[in-house]
Amino acid sequence: MCGRFALSSDTREIRQRFGLRDAPDVKSRFNVAPGSVMPVVTTDDPRTAVLARWGLIPSWARDPKIGYRMINARAETLGEKPAFRGPFRNKRCLIPASGFYEWKQLDGEKVPFYIHHAGEPVFAFAGLYDVWKDAEDRPLMTFTIITTRPNDLMKPIHDRMPVILARNYERKWLDSGVSDPEMLRPMLVPYAGGGLEAYPVSKAVNNPENDSPGLTAARP
Repeated sequence: MCGRFALSSDTREIRQRFGLRDAPDVKSRFNVAPGSVMPVVTTDDPRTAVLARWGLIPSWARDPKIGYRMINARAETLGEKPAFRGPFRNKRCLIPASGFYEWKQLDGEKVPFYIHHAGEPVFAFAGLYDVWKDAEDRPLMTFTIITTRPNDLMKPIHDRMPVILARNYERKWLDSGVSDPEMLRPMLVPYAGGGLEAYPVSKAVNNPENDSPGLTAARP
């Protein structure tokens, strides 16, 4: 799964990286946890980033707390799960990120690792989004990160990893004209582009209240 990530770029960098007309003002985040509000780029308007909360709440859900159980969506079963089947067809998104964290069991303790791309300050996770409305008809946009099996770098750390889209796949992922989402499934594979690095970091990242650049620094 993917339970924490970082986005160390500002609004200008995000706008430039994804060719956007507009993006909300955001600051660098180094310990993004479920429930956080982050920028995403959606099929609704691929030239604009909007804010959404991490943890997908299906439009038909009665209880919004379901979102905390839907921070990830397995690529292999997107077409089967009711919460993801509809969004896979027409509510796909890019989730800008600079890296993500995963924990590995070492010598009886869980050690956090930071995984990032040495040559890409910002890349995109493949995601899905939906819009839920409360009893007063107020909309809330939420998202989930799609995960897949691990690549060679991740295998010693964890058995899942987020789908990191290759640049040439990003626009197609957001193409609302794709009539059959199954055509996009070949994109939802372990990242094979090279450049990823993984190293242990401070356990301070375990506390979501901690949010500073030092969290992504390699542990001595």
